[in-house]
Formats: sequence, structure tokens, C-alpha cells
Amino acid sequence: MALGAALLGFFVITLDALVVNVALPSIRNSLGGGITGLQWVIDGYTLMFAALLLSAGSLTDRLGARRTFAVGLAVFVAASAVCGLAPNLGVLVAARLVQGAGAAVIVPSSLALIREAFPDAGKRAKAISMWALGGSVGSAAGPVAGGFLSQVDWRLIFFVNLPVGLIALFLLARTHRSPRSEQARFDWTGQLSAIVAMGALTFGAIKAGADGFTVVPAIVSFALVVVAAVVFVVAQARSPHSMIGLTLLRERTMVVSAAIGFALNVGFYGMIFLLSLYLQQAKGMSAPATGLAFVPMTLLTAFISPTAAWFAARFGPRMPVITGQVAMMAGLILLALVPASAPTWLLIAAMVPVGAGGSLAVPALTSLLLDQVAAGRAGTAGGVLNTSRQIGGALAVAVFGALIADHDHLVAGLETSLLIAAAALLLTTAASFLLGPPPAREPTGHAAGGTELTTEQIDELGSLPPVVGAPHTQAGRQLLER
Repeated sequence: MALGAALLGFFVITLDALVVNVALPSIRNSLGGGITGLQWVIDGYTLMFAALLLSAGSLTDRLGARRTFAVGLAVFVAASAVCGLAPNLGVLVAARLVQGAGAAVIVPSSLALIREAFPDAGKRAKAISMWALGGSVGSAAGPVAGGFLSQVDWRLIFFVNLPVGLIALFLLARTHRSPRSEQARFDWTGQLSAIVAMGALTFGAIKAGADGFTVVPAIVSFALVVVAAVVFVVAQARSPHSMIGLTLLRERTMVVSAAIGFALNVGFYGMIFLLSLYLQQAKGMSAPATGLAFVPMTLLTAFISPTAAWFAARFGPRMPVITGQVAMMAGLILLALVPASAPTWLLIAAMVPVGAGGSLAVPALTSLLLDQVAAGRAGTAGGVLNTSRQIGGALAVAVFGALIADHDHLVAGLETSLLIAAAALLLTTAASFLLGPPPAREPTGHAAGGTELTTEQIDELGSLPPVVGAPHTQAGRQLLER
């Protein structure tokens, strides 16, 4: 019951990260608004997802996994209903923000549910594999479901969350109560300043792209980013219950890994956003056909994990990180160079290395990071990595959306955006050589006073779709330490 609830919860939040992209033209036709409004429909979800991940684990420990999962899922389902009933674009964006908040709570609490239900390490590893598969299926089904459902009515892409969420809550009601930890503390200053900084950065990027960097709202937004960032840094340095702590952010492996994760999501989510609009507006494809165009890439992305595990075991984790970035960069350059008169199948083929590269790099990057940080900070490191990836996806939509806002320059904006993403990956590929080999470890069972995870188990924990990445926060940390 616990695994079923956790799997369905992870499936539905992963589905919602990708299902909306293909439906964007239908939403605009129904509710009006320009490219800026569509950017916020995507970024509202991603922004809150990223901002709340760092402290959602503490909330899970304090309230208990069962209760936290129920609250997160109930919020997500209620927000989905509001999205489906939204009378205008403003209500839709607001509901997407609430959806993202619910999704951020669901992820660590679903991992904690599995941890409690499967005390045996072997069975727990298999359960986590099933949980990750739920996310992979959601990732693969998102564009297809968005295409077909929006052909009938775009509101169905949100209403489909209701029965899935209710089934998950039904299963959850038949699980045991979860223990609670009164020692877990919530870093309010750090959390609020993180939300303000990320929100102002996204708003500023969208506003500057639409009206220029010299307009007052853009200037005020970027100034607010600086102020909120300073408050966040001070809070992390002084608070006894800080979300991250500055020592972790000083580590070279953490900084380089976060930069790589950022660039990978710039390429992946930026491409999906761009091509979802391009295939329908420039190529004249229907929404279902556009969704089907993403199937080869998403299927390969979902099932390439065994290859990634073999690659990392054979050549070490740094090699697949570099190879994955190079593959994604090559795919983005190919997409930028494909002429507008080229057949659609050529675009579909060029998408494949983009998805495959991300699927190859992310598990190895996660494993490499966990190998090189202290065991007690593994969950926090995973949370930082995942947050940087979500910020990359949000900023890609903000910046690239501005470049394609003028329909007359859609193709030129598409090409420029893809080349920007490729350039970011070129820089992080070069930085990847700064990632050293894993430090020497004591024999299994001695380093942390318990059983260490095998390479395969770590890869299973990291082999998640691009939406989530790796276990994180305190709930994930406890799972990793076990």
C-alpha cells in the first residue's frame, strides 16, 4: 500500500512537469495572453518545486511521512482542480504555483514512506526502483498525454490528476502511522529568502526578455535577487538549523556538480518548451502529433538507466557525465542547424541524443557527488543538485521564451536559444574535468557504521527522470545512510 501510494504520487507530479508543454497553444487560444503568460504556466510549477525541496525533508521528519505525504498530495490534487477550472491565465498560474509546492512535499515524504515500509535493504532497493519507474513512466507519458488530451480540452490534462491522486490517498489510508521527530527544525529565513530570490530572478528574466533590462520592474527584480541572496547566505552562516550550510557550497565537487545539473536542465527543458511551440506554430502539427514526436526521446530517456549503470561501473562516473553532456550538446547543435524546410523526422532524430545524454549523465553525476561528500551531508547535497537543475529549467523557459516571443522571428529565436544551451554545456563539460576520482573508502560496513550502498543501488537512487534527480533532504539522507 505504501509503495503504491508513493509510486502514484511520484508518477503524477512527474507527469505534470511535462504534460503542459504540448498544451500551451491550446491554453493560449482559450485563456489569451502572450508568451509571458505561457512561460509562467511552466515556471510557476518548476519554481515552487525547486524552492521548497531544500526544506521539505525537515517537514517530513517533523510531521511524519504519512501525514506529510497526505497533505502534499491533497494540496496537489486541489490545485490541479483549480487549474482545470481556471477562468483566466492569472488563476491558472497561481494554481500552478500551489501545485509545485505540493509536488515538492510529495517527493521526500514518498521516499520516507518507502523507507518505513521496507526495513530490509534489498527489498527497499527494489521498491525504490519501482518508485523511480513511476517517475519514468510519467516523464514518457507527459508529452503524449498532453497532446491527445488538449485536442479534446486542455483542462483534462489537470483533471486527470484527480482520480490518480484519490487512488493514492485511498492506498495511503491503509498504511501504518509514521513516527514524528520533534527535533527537526524548519529554516524559515532561509526558505523564504530562497523563494524570493528564485521568484525575483525568474520574473526579472521574463520581464527583461519582454521589455528590456532597463525597465523599472526588471531592475527592481534583479535588485531584490541580490538582497534575498545576501539574506539567504547570512541565514545559512548563522542559523543552527540552516538548510544547506556554507561549508558544502565551498566544496569544488558540489559547485561543479550544481553547474552541470543546471546546464543539463537548461538543455532538456529548454528544448521541450521550444519544440512544443515550434512544431505546432511553425510546422503546423496537431497537438497529438507533437506529443508523439517526443516519444522516441522520452522512451529512451526512461529506460537508458541500465546502460548508465554499466557505463559508470566500467569507466567510472566522470566519463558518463562528460559523455552525456557531449551527447546533449551535439543534439542541441543539430536541432539548431536543421533547416526549417527539413522533414520532421530529422528533428525527432536530433532530439534523441538530448534526452539520452541527460539520462546518461544524471545518475552518474548523482553517484559521483554522493561519493565525494560526507555521508551526513549526502541528502543535502542531493537537494542542492536537484534545486540547481530545477532553476536551470525555469530560467531556460524564461530566457528562451523571450527570444521566440516575436512570431516572425520564431525560427531565429529557436536557433539562438538552442545554441545558448549548447554553449552552457560546453562550459560545464570543460569544468567536468575538475571532478576528481572518488575518495578512498573503508571496507563496506565500517565507514558509516552500517551497510554501504552498492554502485547499482546508488545508481537506482539517482536514475530518476530529469524532473527530480536524486533523493534529497533529511528523508533521503536517512535512506542513503541506511
